[in-house]
Amino acid sequence: MKQRAFIVLGLCVVSLIAALTVPGETGRVLLFKLTYLLAGVLVVSYLWSWGSVRWLELTRQPRARRSEVGKLVEERFQVRNRGLMPKLWVEIQDHSDLPGHYASRVLSTLGMRQRRRWTVKTTCWQRGCFTLGPATLRSGDPFGLFPKQLRSESTSTLVVYPAMVDLATFAQPFGQLPGGEAVRRRTHYITTNVSGVRDYAPGDSFNRIHWPSTARKERLIVKEFELDPTADVWIFLDMEASVQGGQREELVIEPEGPALLRTRPARLKLMPTTEEYGVTIAASLARHFAMRERAVGLVTYGQRREVLQTDRGERQLAKILETLAVIQAGGFSPLAQVLAAEGKHLRRGTTLIIITPSTDRHWVLIARDLTRRGLRSTAILLDARSFGCDVGTEALVAELAASHIPTCVVHRDDDLRVALSRQVVP
Repeated sequence: MKQRAFIVLGLCVVSLIAALTVPGETGRVLLFKLTYLLAGVLVVSYLWSWGSVRWLELTRQPRARRSEVGKLVEERFQVRNRGLMPKLWVEIQDHSDLPGHYASRVLSTLGMRQRRRWTVKTTCWQRGCFTLGPATLRSGDPFGLFPKQLRSESTSTLVVYPAMVDLATFAQPFGQLPGGEAVRRRTHYITTNVSGVRDYAPGDSFNRIHWPSTARKERLIVKEFELDPTADVWIFLDMEASVQGGQREELVIEPEGPALLRTRPARLKLMPTTEEYGVTIAASLARHFAMRERAVGLVTYGQRREVLQTDRGERQLAKILETLAVIQAGGFSPLAQVLAAEGKHLRRGTTLIIITPSTDRHWVLIARDLTRRGLRSTAILLDARSFGCDVGTEALVAELAASHIPTCVVHRDDDLRVALSRQVVP
C-alpha cells in the first residue's frame, strides 16, 4: 500500500471519528457521507487494482538470434488482455541487458479481449551475448492508491557478432603442392578432387552418392574426396591483457548527414582499443577466407584457451564468430608462448595470420622458427602508439622485414578495408 492510500485511510478514520463526536445533525450527516465516500474510494480502488494486472499476457519475439555490431536487431512485442476488465494503463518495464535497447513503454486504454503490438529496433553497440528480458508489467487503480505489478519471465538470448568489413584484397595463402595435385588425405567434406568410390555408410550425405555406380552395383555407392592443394589458414589473435592499448568507451554510430537525406548506412566507428580492432580484423579475415572456401581455424588465449580446428563453410564461420563475440582480452599467456605451443602441431604449408599489438620481439623469433619448418606467417600489427601506448611498432616492422615475414600495420581510426590491403611483402 502506497503512502497516499494511508493518507486516504487516515482521512476516512478522522471523518468517522468527527462524525461520531461532532454536535449537530447537519455536520454529522456531511461527515458520514465523506466517510462513506472515502471508504468507497478505498474499496473500489483496491478491487480495481486487484484486477489491473490479472489476465495480462506479454509475449516478445526477436526476429533473429544473431546480429552484428553496427546492425539493427528487431524485437516484436504483444500485450494481450485476456480478461473482461479493461485496463486504463499498463506500464511495461524491460530489463534487457543489451545496451541501447529501450523497449519500455506505457500503454493506455487496453480494452477487454484487446491486444496491442509494437516493434522495437535497436542498433547493436557492442559484441557479446545478451539477454532480452525479463519484463515487469505495472498497473493500478485510477487514483494510484494500490499499484500492482506482474513479472514476465520470458527471455531470449541474443549473440552479437563483432563488426566485420568486406576485404577486397588480401594476400592469398599458398598451397602445399604448387603442381596442383591433390593431397592424399581423406576429408569429410566435398572438394573438387574425387579419389574413388565406396559403399554407403550411415551418416553420409546424399549429395555424395555416385548414381551411375549405384545403378550398376544395385546398392548405394558414395564418392570419396581428397584435400585440394590450398593451404589451411590459422588466425592467431593475441588476447594477452598486458599488451593491449586504448580506453574502452561507448561505441557510437556516426550518421553521415541528416537521416531523411541519408543514402547509405551509418559509418561504424570501432571502440578505440586494440582488443576491438583485433577482434574485428580476425572476424573479417575469417569471413574473407570462408567465403572463398578456404579451411580456416582460430587460436586465441583470452579468458581461457580457445582453439577451433580448421574447417570450411558457413558452419565453421559461425563457430569462429560466436567465439569472437564473447572473447575478452584477459589472457596471461604471451604471444611467443602461444605460437610455440600451438605451432608445433601444424603441418607444413599452413599459413599463420598473427594479429597482435605486442612489441615484444620474442614472438618474431618463434614465427621465424616456424617459417624454417615450412609454415608461412603473416603479421598484422596494431600500432600501440596510436592507441595511447608509449612504444611504437617501427622496430618490430624492421625485424619482421629482416625475417621475410609479410607485415601489415593498422593504426587507430584506419579504414580497415584499406589498411589490410597495405601489406608489405619483404
